[in-house]
Amino acid sequence: MSEQEQSKQANQAGSSAQQPNSEQQASQQGSGSEQSSAKPQASEQGKAKQASQSDATAAKQGSAKGKAKAASKGDSSSKKEEEPPIEDKPFPEFIEQHFLPAVKQALNDEGINDLALDFKKDEFPFPGAEECSQVVGKWDGGKRRFNLYFLEEDISGKKAFSYSASDAPPSTIESFMIDERKVNLELLVMYTVQRLNGQKWLARN
Repeated sequence: MSEQEQSKQANQAGSSAQQPNSEQQASQQGSGSEQSSAKPQASEQGKAKQASQSDATAAKQGSAKGKAKAASKGDSSSKKEEEPPIEDKPFPEFIEQHFLPAVKQALNDEGINDLALDFKKDEFPFPGAEECSQVVGKWDGGKRRFNLYFLEEDISGKKAFSYSASDAPPSTIESFMIDERKVNLELLVMYTVQRLNGQKWLARN
């Protein structure tokens, strides 16, 4: 074999030896590319998971706020239901707890400082009449007196009014608030004060 043939074979062998290295490099480059493309996918999956967790947390918080708001409304409505108008209270309770203090304060504002009020059942000063609930007011050492008669156990029911001086029996018994269909505490106190004022029994007169 000549030197030229030997040289040609050596070059071919070297070329064959270099081919596997090129394939390995290509394989490595391909593997690196796959890994590189896998990383963004993993990153996107992580972001999607975090977003899902954030949405779930926000939904839980919103649900909790909604429940708290509903509970608050429920408590508020139940409180309102538990507090009916004072006029709807039982008749004796309304008179003793609300009307007596209110009318005493109103007459005190008019200059009557020694007013004594009593709520009781007594005879209605009319022949053949039965007992009825009455508010009796006295002042000026008992020289002035008024009676507010409730002929029914209801502030919107029939009522009458009388006054007397020096502890004498009342000479006149008048209907009271006959034109008012809906009676409340404010009206009841106002009519009482007006009736006594019409008698010129208040200090400002």
